[in-house]
Amino acid sequence: MKRREWILGLIVLAALAGLFLYEQHRHPFDWKMFLEEFRKARWTKVGIGVGCIYLAFAFRAARWARLLRPNKHVPLFSLLGTQVMGFTAVALIGRIADLVRPYLIARKTDLSVSSQIAVYIVERLFDGGSMAILFCSAIVLAPAGTLPHQDVFNKFGKGGLALTLAGALFLVAVRLSGRAVAAFSETVLAPLSRKLAVAVGQKIRAFHSGLDTLRSPADFVVTLTISLVMWCLITFAYVEGVEAFMPAGAETSHLLARCLVLMAGGGVASIVQLPVIGWFTQIAALQVMLRPLFGMSPETAMACAASLLAITFLSVAPIGLVWAQFEHINLRNVTIESEHAKEDLESAENADPAVAP
Repeated sequence: MKRREWILGLIVLAALAGLFLYEQHRHPFDWKMFLEEFRKARWTKVGIGVGCIYLAFAFRAARWARLLRPNKHVPLFSLLGTQVMGFTAVALIGRIADLVRPYLIARKTDLSVSSQIAVYIVERLFDGGSMAILFCSAIVLAPAGTLPHQDVFNKFGKGGLALTLAGALFLVAVRLSGRAVAAFSETVLAPLSRKLAVAVGQKIRAFHSGLDTLRSPADFVVTLTISLVMWCLITFAYVEGVEAFMPAGAETSHLLARCLVLMAGGGVASIVQLPVIGWFTQIAALQVMLRPLFGMSPETAMACAASLLAITFLSVAPIGLVWAQFEHINLRNVTIESEHAKEDLESAENADPAVAP
């Protein structure tokens, strides 16, 4: 873990602690009620949510296997273990472990790490696009009164759909002529900053390298379909997690749009994911959103937020740790090795910017 990330994490933790103490002074938090909320929760729904997350990992493995087809054919679910172990590393070690999955897959399939980082980039592009489609569509199509400040959300949703379409067109251009797009971007940006121009050019070449895994429109449609199904499962996990802490018979007709807003906010909060500290930042972010979205008390919102973190993020850890033991893999060592592999690739790119990863 880099020193600046620890410093950032400690600053965030101190800010959260200060905010909590301030709120505790203004509105004392009832810890007995907080524990009571766990007792009253409908744990069957929590279990269904965890099941949806587990099933989503199977779709992740199938998607990666399809993206590998131009280079190597592997069974659709043969990469399930690498997905589970990779996300376990992120949950326990932090975002620094993001490259554990491509690193483990490269080892498992005897392919280069750079090729799997390219696949990882494409995977993240499809994740972002699928999430944007679901989130913006749900907001735009939501009936009046579904969300607080709905007029603002509607404008945001329409803007998001427009940006998603623009992003898709840009990726088509990169797929068809990535090197030309990279060279043009470098030429335009060079007068502003040579360093920025080189960095943007490298990113575009990385996108182009990754998008080579999509050889036909059919590949794109299949990959997008798998991604949408996977994110529908994750959304359903959020819905089940929230419903577990809502009173029986409570109004749930507008639950989907609100859970998508909640999921998007939780995703933003998880961008800077530090060991353990990141769990509390996510819980705090989810609690802040749960209260206005669902009218929950502070205690109910805190219990629900903690459960959502466990369902969607931490539930994979027990299986991942057991799987790593069977595979004789030390997740901390693999995290360090994947970071070194990334640094080696970056050094090679800086030495020759024209080389795509």
